[in-house]
Amino acid sequence: MTNLACNLVSSATTHGDRIALRQDDQTYTYTQFDMLTQIIAGHLRARGFVAGDRVALSLPNIPAFALAFYAALRLGCIVVPMNPLFKQREVAFYLKDSGAKMVVGLPGEAIRLGAEQAGCEYVDVTTLPTMLATPVEPVTAVVDRDDDDTAVLLYTSGTTGSPKGAELRHGNLQANQEVSGRTLLEVTCQDVLMGCLPLFHVFGMTCALNVAVAHGACLTLLPRFDPATALRIVERDRVTAFLGVPTMYGAMLGVRDSVDVDMSSLRVCISGGASLPVEVMRKFEAAFDCMILEGYGLSETSPVASFNHPGKPRKPGSIGTPIEGVEMDLHEHDGSSTPQGQVGEIVIRGHNVMRGYWRQPEATAAAIRDGWFHTGDLAQRDEDGFYFIVDRSKDMIIRGGYNVYPREVEEVLYEHPQVVEAAVVGVPDARLGEEVVAYVVLREGATATVDEVQGFVKERVAPYKYPREIHLIGALPKGATGKILKRELPRPPVGG
Repeated sequence: MTNLACNLVSSATTHGDRIALRQDDQTYTYTQFDMLTQIIAGHLRARGFVAGDRVALSLPNIPAFALAFYAALRLGCIVVPMNPLFKQREVAFYLKDSGAKMVVGLPGEAIRLGAEQAGCEYVDVTTLPTMLATPVEPVTAVVDRDDDDTAVLLYTSGTTGSPKGAELRHGNLQANQEVSGRTLLEVTCQDVLMGCLPLFHVFGMTCALNVAVAHGACLTLLPRFDPATALRIVERDRVTAFLGVPTMYGAMLGVRDSVDVDMSSLRVCISGGASLPVEVMRKFEAAFDCMILEGYGLSETSPVASFNHPGKPRKPGSIGTPIEGVEMDLHEHDGSSTPQGQVGEIVIRGHNVMRGYWRQPEATAAAIRDGWFHTGDLAQRDEDGFYFIVDRSKDMIIRGGYNVYPREVEEVLYEHPQVVEAAVVGVPDARLGEEVVAYVVLREGATATVDEVQGFVKERVAPYKYPREIHLIGALPKGATGKILKRELPRPPVGG
């Protein structure tokens, strides 16, 4: 039996008195965690839920997410995680497309009306204490599930067209958390993991929640990321493993001088979700004396595919090498392997690759070809087998026939001492096809001008690569995980 919920039962048996979940002063031991999921699963069963039914969760990083997540899995249901910031239209789409029978969420008009529009039952999470106090026959056993049964329906960000639901199987999630916990995070029951990453996102779900539960570790939660608060929680809870995205590490660097905290408990930091600028890595490690290990993955790969492994040679700027049980390669458009040192599309196969896209056979067939999942990400591989992300294939800029990879230009921008964040995009140009444009956030009190920043880059890259326009702005648009959303940046025509 491979139901992911078996991990909770095992940890409750072995580590029952240890703290499993913490949010400030609110704590749950593994025994309490397990018993509460039995009761919630009992209420689901009493309402007619059976294995395979979809239960949506629209919650931030609060203990209720973990309780409802494992309760639904315990009954054999499929969990549909959703961003609690969604508007009515988005809520309705996710619920209707997935066929969810219930959504558990924060109180709010958007989710209430979206659920009504989709014909889905809405349960206000603030009523959960009442539900737990209401007598019901608990589900003490864990419903049998096979490796190939879907556990989570995780919708992609939908940068092109409507979001698609990636079907992540119990076998996918079980193998990915096991390998991640054992070979990357090296977690034991003594560890305290920092849950800043949204649990409704696959990175936080697998590497924080599922890894912690499987190993009997403590997961301390922060519902909304704030760099100063995050640093104080690391000190308060003696956090040993911090999992974040690049913008989180940059933000904590930005407040380090104003927050006096003891970070000595940290033994490892993990970065994923987007490319980590080398300069941010270097400065963070110097400031906090803790190594950052960068990895790579996608919603469709559960998510971890490659990593800079602990205890082995690390290459800053690289996403490392494939994890145990996973293969990676670079392919050309015709499916042939890309020669070493050249740029190709990352393809992946192994225990982590999804079943497919929910009820979209054509999209599934286009993404998974000859057993390889095609990521759309461009990379190079060196002689040691380390992969270096160049960019998303759709983000590559073709300027006058030359390929410009935004990440390369962004790395140079981050080297400027007054730059905090940067995003480089291509905009239409009548003469050259596309032109390079940068959006830059400066440190508070910075005095750098557009001309100065542009000159800094111009000295360090080929003439066709430097941004012809630079916009100094107060903040870059970000998604729920803190990932920079380039599609939301204004792109005025240049040189038209």
